[in-house]
Amino acid sequence: MKTKSALLAMAIATLPLLSGCSSAGDEAPTVGRAAPLVVPPDFALEPTAATAIRPADGGQEQVLDALFGGIAPRSAAERAISTTSGNAEMGIRSSVGDPQTNTVNKGSITRDIIAAPEGDGQTAQAVIPG
Repeated sequence: MKTKSALLAMAIATLPLLSGCSSAGDEAPTVGRAAPLVVPPDFALEPTAATAIRPADGGQEQVLDALFGGIAPRSAAERAISTTSGNAEMGIRSSVGDPQTNTVNKGSITRDIIAAPEGDGQTAQAVIPG
């Protein structure tokens, strides 16, 4: 008697598991089609002018504050460098190669390396394998 009641209880417990298996037919899931989105004809949008003035509401400053936490405090060394360097001359980048531009003397070794002829040296050779 105990065996019959145990089998009956087990059969009843497995029925919900088998309810997902249906062999009644191979029905494919149905897909509904929605109507395409259409902009109504009375919805008139005017393009903005390329030269339109943007409102000065400080939006970009707010974004930078939110991203980076506002203006960082400067160290004493940074303040000293920025105040003692002075203002840059106009067109400074175009006069970098000027012969009157002051440069740092890097010594005779650097000058010799730059002035050395191209090719193998007295004690070194360049070999390209293969």
